[in-house]
Amino acid sequence: MNKEAFLSLSASRYEELEKLGALDNFYDFEKLFDVIWQDLGREYLEKFLQEQKSNSKERGKKKH
Repeated sequence: MNKEAFLSLSASRYEELEKLGALDNFYDFEKLFDVIWQDLGREYLEKFLQEQKSNSKERGKKKH
C-alpha cells in the first residue's frame, strides 16, 4: 500500500475521530477511539495482504 492509499483510508476515519472531541466522558472517548483504530488497522491489513497476495506467486503449489 502506498502513502496516498493509506492517507485516503485514514482520511475516511478523520470525521469520526473529530467527533470524539465532543465527548465529555474519557471512558467513552477511549472506547470509541479504540474501535475506530481497530477498524482502520483491519482495513489497512486487509488491503495490504490483498496487494501482497496479488504480487506474489503461489508458494504452496507443489513443484514436480
